[in-house]
Amino acid sequence: MGHGLVRTAMRAVGAGILAVGVTACGTSTSGAARGGGDAPPRTAAATGTPTPAPSPGAGVKVGGSVGGEGTPCRLPVSFDLVQDWKPKAVTHAEDDAFAALFKQGGMTLACEIDAKPAGNLGFLRVWVADEPTGTGGARKVLESFMTGEKATGAPVYTELPAGTGGAALPVAEAAYETAPLDEAKKERAFAVVTPGGAAVVVHLGGLDTGEHDAMLPAYRLAQQSLKPGH
Repeated sequence: MGHGLVRTAMRAVGAGILAVGVTACGTSTSGAARGGGDAPPRTAAATGTPTPAPSPGAGVKVGGSVGGEGTPCRLPVSFDLVQDWKPKAVTHAEDDAFAALFKQGGMTLACEIDAKPAGNLGFLRVWVADEPTGTGGARKVLESFMTGEKATGAPVYTELPAGTGGAALPVAEAAYETAPLDEAKKERAFAVVTPGGAAVVVHLGGLDTGEHDAMLPAYRLAQQSLKPGH
């Protein structure tokens, strides 16, 4: 997925409309091909017990969940959504000319959760691994995904055990910056692997760093409420 095309479209309209790729027959598509950076990854230094992820905050209002049966996106995991964030399944035909735009690091884009109805410009995007994960766990999954991100420097990786911040699964997270319009902006992604071997990456994008920071509580809520699907 190319976040650069999405961000360029958002700048162009200036009215807060986030345009995404091609839509046909009720199918959501978005973005353009990604390119990877060559900088080596960094790992956040830690001694003793890992620092828990920040709480989403008392002001966050939960507005349902996504991933389970009866939700717009059936996923190997489920998690809570902030009120007014709207999930939509992303599907495409295998012979679609844009099919490659939905692939990254052995994963396929499965769900986009739109922040516009809640007043922000950005998405939580959920990617699902094409094959069950073997050795290496969530960190390996995330590093593979990050090869498709145009990070301007080395991502900072953090690994949190199950139970940290309330999450039921171990989490690997990458914090990094991109500069699609020559202006640095924050991005984040976290990966999990279910007991059955299914791997998922949840990515937080946004128009700029201000939007990223405003949407961070929704990302943290997803991370901390995450549990394996049934």
